[in-house]
Amino acid sequence: MVRRLGDLEDAVMTRVWEWNRPVTVREVLEDLQQERSIAYTTVMTVMDNLHQKGWVRREAEGRAYRYEAVSTRAAYSAALMHEAWHTSDNAAAALVAFFGMMSQEQREALRDAMRVAQLDDPDGDGGEAGR
Repeated sequence: MVRRLGDLEDAVMTRVWEWNRPVTVREVLEDLQQERSIAYTTVMTVMDNLHQKGWVRREAEGRAYRYEAVSTRAAYSAALMHEAWHTSDNAAAALVAFFGMMSQEQREALRDAMRVAQLDDPDGDGGEAGR
């Protein structure tokens, strides 16, 4: 089961994902401080919690750590959508409602994604034809 990130966890992970490199607590703190007043120890605790939850891995560098994302934001979003879909008692209705909430740009992205998925399975049979 995938748990949704809290607001501060999401703010931290957004930076880790966007920067796409190992980061220090100090770097994240300095960027977060442009938006809000926050203490070093708060950011350190959040990053430690994210490590404990498996969202980031860390490597010691002197007396501090460098943190790096374990997966992408896209994988996180997909896991949330998958979880939400499987908790529905009517998956088809949930999908219809979800599609109805999408913007034109999101519907175009969905069409593009479906085309990519069909390239992996040109027969559209889930790979059954070759079995």
